Amino acid sequence: MNIAFWKMHGAGNDFVLVDDRVRTFPASDTAWLANICARRTGVGCDGIVLIQPSETADFKMRFFNPDGGEAEMCGNAARCAARLAREIGAAPNRMSIQTVAGVVRAEMAGHDVRLRMTDPVDWRLDRTLDVKGRKLAYSFVNTGVPHVIVETDDLAGCDALALGAAIRYHPEFKPAGTNANFIAITGPDALSIRTCERGVEAETLACGTGIVAAAITAARRGRVKPPVRVAAASGDALIVDFKLTASSAADVTLFGPAVHVFQGALQYQPDQRRGGFSGHVA
Repeated sequence: MNIAFWKMHGAGNDFVLVDDRVRTFPASDTAWLANICARRTGVGCDGIVLIQPSETADFKMRFFNPDGGEAEMCGNAARCAARLAREIGAAPNRMSIQTVAGVVRAEMAGHDVRLRMTDPVDWRLDRTLDVKGRKLAYSFVNTGVPHVIVETDDLAGCDALALGAAIRYHPEFKPAGTNANFIAITGPDALSIRTCERGVEAETLACGTGIVAAAITAARRGRVKPPVRVAAASGDALIVDFKLTASSAADVTLFGPAVHVFQGALQYQPDQRRGGFSGHVA
């Protein structure tokens, strides 16, 4: 079976996207999904996105991490899905997207996308965590998926991968684990971020839900004011806008690019799970 795909990225966070409105994509074959995501032997990506029919929104987005497991939400992937859905006729310019985390809304602005996020939940501000023999100050919020935020004065020198892994698997966040983000405040309405993503088990160039989590927790702690310009590790900057409330943040939006890279085809053979890949630059 040949399956057409699009390779896209949002601020360097890259994905394989598939028009699965006929629901034939073999999503249950997690080993094959992991194979697609592999950087050296597959297409290479931070996740796989399926565009499927929905009874409650313009379309349904399913998102799979590189380990083959399905995740509730991905902000950068949702922006890419929004652009592609508009281009293939699956959604209008202003659209609703069904995700496991809830329905989000998106609006095209040229090749950029403004994404209206689900309401953040499970706030934990100014907590401490025992990590590698020391007390680590952190905040936590779920912006569709769980995120720990750690502020540092040395973002470039931070051992984000080792520290991120220790946080990701910390008993405090069992059983699902968490994403780990490290931020530096760079202005009254600006910050920089590095993220280690759960399911990717590595540092990525950007994480949309992590960028949102960083901006709203920093604002609630009085460190920045919205709209917040967040510089990702890729060098791209995304804008997070919202209204602070007494106990949360409302009307949260994430604005940033959704970029085409190339198109190709996946060859799926259940008895030969390594399959094959072919493509061309878009």
